[in-house]
Amino acid sequence: MAVEAADPATEVTDGCGLRLCCGWGVGLRLRLAATLTDDGCGAKEIGRAAVIAVTKARGMEVAGAIDSYFLGEDIGKVCDMEEPLEIPIISDLTMVLGSISQTKATAVVVDFTDASTVYDNVKQATAFGMKSVVYVPRIKMETVSALSAFCEKASMGCLVAPTLSIGSILLQQAAISASFHYNNVEIVESRPNAGDFPSQDAIQIANNITNLGQIYNRDDISTDVPARGQVVGEDGVRVHSMVLPGLPSSTTVYFSRPGEVYTLKHDITDVQSLMPGLILAIRKVVRIKNLVYGLEKLL
Repeated sequence: MAVEAADPATEVTDGCGLRLCCGWGVGLRLRLAATLTDDGCGAKEIGRAAVIAVTKARGMEVAGAIDSYFLGEDIGKVCDMEEPLEIPIISDLTMVLGSISQTKATAVVVDFTDASTVYDNVKQATAFGMKSVVYVPRIKMETVSALSAFCEKASMGCLVAPTLSIGSILLQQAAISASFHYNNVEIVESRPNAGDFPSQDAIQIANNITNLGQIYNRDDISTDVPARGQVVGEDGVRVHSMVLPGLPSSTTVYFSRPGEVYTLKHDITDVQSLMPGLILAIRKVVRIKNLVYGLEKLL
């Protein structure tokens, strides 16, 4: 998907093929495949939501669409919009990137694909002078490091976002603050569909509160009883993961000490919750010239 705007343009790629180009010069490439994200939302749903969000965002509009599905169909109709956008979906990513690069708009590629294609996607976007927003579950830190070195050399901005949820970021920040005051912490998460556990959110929370000078859950830090959950990190943070169809994706962090329990909870009920973070990421990435890991660093 490609997007054009009244301001410098920005482009976004989702790895699936749809590309947006907006007044901010955003080119958004959205994948409409049925693969699942860590939120349990299909790329198809997040792709459609992103097209609609970018279309409604100030200074942005869709300029092109790439995908291996729905070829020739109007991107607006595929996204169930009231009016067609008169932009047909095609399968040639290079052609769309090349077309967008001929304009004066700045390009931002938003990648919703999978970890195995991220590096090549960012390299291709960079070759056309386009910055990237990457939201791909389970991306390896080795890939992030390689991308960081590449972006540094190319002086090209790239945001790798483990989460696009503002609420999730706020929970993580609150957890860091609380970790200095409590010696016991447990993370309990639920997802409507089975997937890789612990989730990216739980792993990031555990990592954020590790190496801060605390050792958690000292009373049974060495226990290997399965019911006590999985220890994530080196400081004793335990994660309990549940699959509960019918319930929203939920992450709860419990901090405690004698006589007191402090609870942080965040629920995601719809992929729409990620759209404010996506739009913010697009606007912010056009101002950076290297790789940034984590949307929270740009808030």
